[in-house]
Amino acid sequence: MENRIAHVAIIMDGNGRWAQKRGMPRIAGHEAGSRVTRKIVEAAKNRGIPYLTVYAFSSENWRRPKAEIEGLFNLLERFIDEEVGKLKEKGMRIHVIGDITKLSARLQQKIQQTMDITKDNDEIHLTIALNYGGRDEIIRAASAISTQDVRQIDEESFKHYLDTSFMPDPDLLIRTGGEKRISNFLLWQMAYTEIYFTDILWPDFDEKALDEALAWFASRERRFGMTGEQMQRKLEL
Repeated sequence: MENRIAHVAIIMDGNGRWAQKRGMPRIAGHEAGSRVTRKIVEAAKNRGIPYLTVYAFSSENWRRPKAEIEGLFNLLERFIDEEVGKLKEKGMRIHVIGDITKLSARLQQKIQQTMDITKDNDEIHLTIALNYGGRDEIIRAASAISTQDVRQIDEESFKHYLDTSFMPDPDLLIRTGGEKRISNFLLWQMAYTEIYFTDILWPDFDEKALDEALAWFASRERRFGMTGEQMQRKLEL
């Protein structure tokens, strides 16, 4: 039976290296990458994927050069200003996960407005991980439940305190750029995620590359800790 896919997560790596290979400033790579993101979101929607999460800025990315950080946030503001109306028309709902309290007041306001404007859409949920770190998310969740009787907390109840409580765990993680690690992304949620690595730099990623990742996922045998026979019987029920 073919694997059903509800949620794809993407680590969009390689923007800076793409630019440097062309003798361009790193921000030019991020600009090219933002154009690709628009296309891939549309492609995911057209393929019936209901949830797409992209890793836009990690809690560790503050270590990057100040000019690059400012450029990234300027790109995000431009994306909001230019695309939100189009996203609403296309039935896309925007979510942002991570600790956005460290962002500028203006950007926080624009993020909230974006989520409010698209809140009634449900054709595809686009989640942007911004100032996000998996360990930080788990710590924030644990802090939120610290006043309760921890003996009453199980995996299912703990999920409700995570940033991602509104969506299923990722079925597939795609990481571009050749690195083979998850870089503190969705640590709790990826316990049984299939992980696909590609050497393609994010600005070169296209619909064909997306389809190759989805085909790879479809070929995987997902067992979730069970034997293949047990999983087959479960699917047949």
